[in-house]
Amino acid sequence: MPGTGTITFRRKAADRVMKWVFCLCAFLVVLPLFLIFFDLVMKGARELRWTLVVDLPHPVGEPGGGIANGILGTVVITLLTMTWSVPVAVMSGIYLAEYGRGTFASAVRFAVDTLTGVPSIIMGIFAYILLVLPMKRFSAWAGAAALSMIFIPVVVRTTEDMLRTVPTTVREAALALGIARWKATLRITVRTAWPGILTGILLAMSRIIGETAPLLFTALGNQFWQSHLDQPMAAVPLQVFTYAISPYEDWHDKAWAGALVLITMVLLINIAARVLTREKRRTAGGRKRHG
Repeated sequence: MPGTGTITFRRKAADRVMKWVFCLCAFLVVLPLFLIFFDLVMKGARELRWTLVVDLPHPVGEPGGGIANGILGTVVITLLTMTWSVPVAVMSGIYLAEYGRGTFASAVRFAVDTLTGVPSIIMGIFAYILLVLPMKRFSAWAGAAALSMIFIPVVVRTTEDMLRTVPTTVREAALALGIARWKATLRITVRTAWPGILTGILLAMSRIIGETAPLLFTALGNQFWQSHLDQPMAAVPLQVFTYAISPYEDWHDKAWAGALVLITMVLLINIAARVLTREKRRTAGGRKRHG
């Protein structure tokens, strides 16, 4: 029979091998992000100049031009989406976490989980049938409605999960003081979980910023400044798509630069979400030490 030393050596060797296997899998997860960003930097950096973010797209055959209207349109449509989506999603998450018992709550959770997995192009087609056809025009409103159907399910689930991490003793202490349940929920429970909820909102926002398919059926895009929400509006993903499918090499370069701008926006939002999450953990750790 093998001795104790041999068994110990085998266990350590197996543990080391599995550690490297896990590390390799983690590396394969992050590798696509680095490859994508590296490729975009190599192909888009040469066209990345100030005029790209301040100029309108130029006519076909005319050199220069930018994606300024697309950047403004992305900001407008995203803010429009969040204006009504954030309250609805957060309050829905509050209901599921604090009051969600029974058949109706189970049906809501099932619907939210299903919507999370629905392809974004389906959302665009639905918004096209629901809003674009009756209005007989493409618009920023329709684009925001399509993106809302992507945004809301993510924030609902995040809000519910974050509220469930709040200790039950916090709720019980508030109710013991005679505070109404809805006030205790909004002023104490939601406030305690707010950094995590805000992180979910930012992650959902970073997702909808890069969506193209829903906007093709709703906002459509244009080549000019647009301040009317009931008219077609440009967005960075739409500009990148338009430049990428064109037969002109100059427009292809702008597509790479626009994609670099887009992924930079997404990365900045995700970094902000990570910072908020880390700050929440640090605050929670400080409370435990003081407790």
